Amino acid sequence: MPTTEDLLSAAETLWPASGAEPWDVPGLVTGAPSAPANRILLAVDVVTDTVAEATDGGFDLLLAHHPLLLRGVTTLAEDRYKGALVSRLIRAGCALVTAHTNADVVPDGVSDVLARRLGLAEIRPLVPGREAGTGLGRAGRLRTPTTLGQLARALADLLPPTATGVRVAGEYTRAVETVALCGGAGDSLLGEPGVRGADVYITSDLRHHPASEALEQARTAGGPALVDIAHWAAEWLWLDVAAEQLRSALPGVEVVVSELRTDPWDFVVVQ
Repeated sequence: MPTTEDLLSAAETLWPASGAEPWDVPGLVTGAPSAPANRILLAVDVVTDTVAEATDGGFDLLLAHHPLLLRGVTTLAEDRYKGALVSRLIRAGCALVTAHTNADVVPDGVSDVLARRLGLAEIRPLVPGREAGTGLGRAGRLRTPTTLGQLARALADLLPPTATGVRVAGEYTRAVETVALCGGAGDSLLGEPGVRGADVYITSDLRHHPASEALEQARTAGGPALVDIAHWAAEWLWLDVAAEQLRSALPGVEVVVSELRTDPWDFVVVQ
């Protein structure tokens, strides 16, 4: 009978913990390594809806991309949402495992999947890691050059819908061929040579000042247009690939991808 330990072993092969950022905490959060793991649910976020889906659906394990207990937790009291979620998982006998930045940097990881789904060629890491082919973000070239507006439309069609959609800084008709991207929040990479040398940089959670400063620098010395996509949507694409990898590594285990939208925004009012 497959166990949580078997899942952890498969996860370590697919997304080695050594590839995680120093501040990150991937791995087993709740549950016993010896517990059965016949049914696994994959989700981006550990929130009320995905925990309910896992526990009410009889899953043995919830594997999430985003950690639940990443920073400064001093209580698991059930009048706090993290305590309530952990308690619900434990009572239901559902383990929780996370694969976060260690799943961002690998081949077939979050950024790699986004780059391939966008049809990029000559894909390489933006910030190379210790192992060949690993690292933060990805850069590549569109097989057929396009415009910034058409690329934004292609992203909107590729990603699951969200309230915020696809936001763009740059001329609609601007020619685009070289692309840099980072699945998840990537404004920390705005100064990387691979980003500054691209025609466009695609990432999520671009804040006002880093985005404004990058655009002003581009006007002075050249640089990319910016495309901001929803964080959850960009990372959700990876789940199908991860599920297939786990099905191959754990024959006979049922692996299901959650279809729930856990993007935090519900609607937008356009002025």
